[in-house]
Amino acid sequence: MRPLQPPPAAATAAADRSNGPRPRRRPDLALPLPHRDLSLAVPLPLPPTSTTTPSNPLQYSELDRISRIGSGAGGTVYKVLHRPTAKFYALKVIYGNHDDAVRIQMCREIQIHRDVNNPNIVKCHNLFDHNSEIQVLLEYMDKGSLENTHITHEPSLSDLTRQILSGLHYLHKRKIVHRDIKPSNLLTNSRKIVKIADFGVSRILAQTMDCNSSVGTIAYMSPERINTDINHGQYDGYAGDIWSLGVSILEFYLGKFPFSVGRQGDWASLMCAICMSSPPEAPLTASMEFRDFIGCCLQRDPSRRWTAGKLLRHPFIMQYVSSVSNNQVNQSHQLLPPPRPHVFSD
Repeated sequence: MRPLQPPPAAATAAADRSNGPRPRRRPDLALPLPHRDLSLAVPLPLPPTSTTTPSNPLQYSELDRISRIGSGAGGTVYKVLHRPTAKFYALKVIYGNHDDAVRIQMCREIQIHRDVNNPNIVKCHNLFDHNSEIQVLLEYMDKGSLENTHITHEPSLSDLTRQILSGLHYLHKRKIVHRDIKPSNLLTNSRKIVKIADFGVSRILAQTMDCNSSVGTIAYMSPERINTDINHGQYDGYAGDIWSLGVSILEFYLGKFPFSVGRQGDWASLMCAICMSSPPEAPLTASMEFRDFIGCCLQRDPSRRWTAGKLLRHPFIMQYVSSVSNNQVNQSHQLLPPPRPHVFSD
């Protein structure tokens, strides 16, 4: 009986080994990187989009800048005109010359943003790389941000809060944490629709920029995010968003930052006010429902803060919802457990 013969590939490998080790490739050889023409503006390569993303995204060459509408630590936002459709958009130019790893991260975050489809979240249309700057094309909100807004009319404040909660609940259900909820990131239009803006890219910028110029401000951060000793080093991003929401809504009602220091104060003063003092409360002039709503958001213990889904069913929200909207809220939360019984305190 003849012994089994090795397969041809194995036989070839055995022959190669018998002739001695193969020479290694020279480690000093490298292909030159292609030259990058900074004068060109092309869409960054994004992962495959979902079926909800338009097949023909808007092109950079079709945009005309009209005016500057805002700026911050992360970049500058311009109002632009899309010539083929005569529609206005917002173009956010992000500061900094970021390396390839950061650009790839931003592409991934923007892809998440592009796939978001909710009436209370600003829509992202495209992402461009122009002159080494990353530029994001966003839905245009003609009334701007809610920064420095003063609203004492509780039905109006309830409607505004409900819309923000609706967008936040949508993000949280999809395991997306905003991390920078504040009045300047809440936009509105002439139809009185409120939308959440500026998530995704801000998170990457906050991780890559110098801490002294990081995106956003600690003024709206939760105590446990600023001082990790408060909650044994545990940070729940969803609960952190709820704290930021509560601070923002209370600021709208008061017409000023609700802590004893200004929101533009130095880091040490803000940290002491947020982490060492009791959480701010709504004044006695407010309704019992509003005061309790703020209390459900601004709990020092993050585990005691209500979720966005529960807050949508809080009496402060529900008492002003129309019958049509009421049905929509109930349908959207029919799979949620009922909220815990709650007694309003004086």
